[in-house]
Amino acid sequence: MSGVNGEDHEADCGLVLSEVYLYLDLECSEDRRTLIQKHLDDCDGCLREYGIEHEVKALVSRCCGDEKAPRELRDRLRLKLDQLEVQVETREYLP
Repeated sequence: MSGVNGEDHEADCGLVLSEVYLYLDLECSEDRRTLIQKHLDDCDGCLREYGIEHEVKALVSRCCGDEKAPRELRDRLRLKLDQLEVQVETREYLP
């Protein structure tokens, strides 16, 4: 089956699944969210995988939602995330 722009459907699935956390966390552009949502609407395999990812995030939120990480840990994570931001932005714009 062909995907967007004639790409192989499995390649589309791989890209969507690699970005599912960005999608779940609302950390990708609106255009990218629209493309991912359209793919999830049309692809049962990815939708099943997305459902699993969504359930894991919901479970973590329910179990750990009231806990706060120590300030030191949050500061270290912010620093690491700032360093990774360039990689995430680069991946986001792949076709």
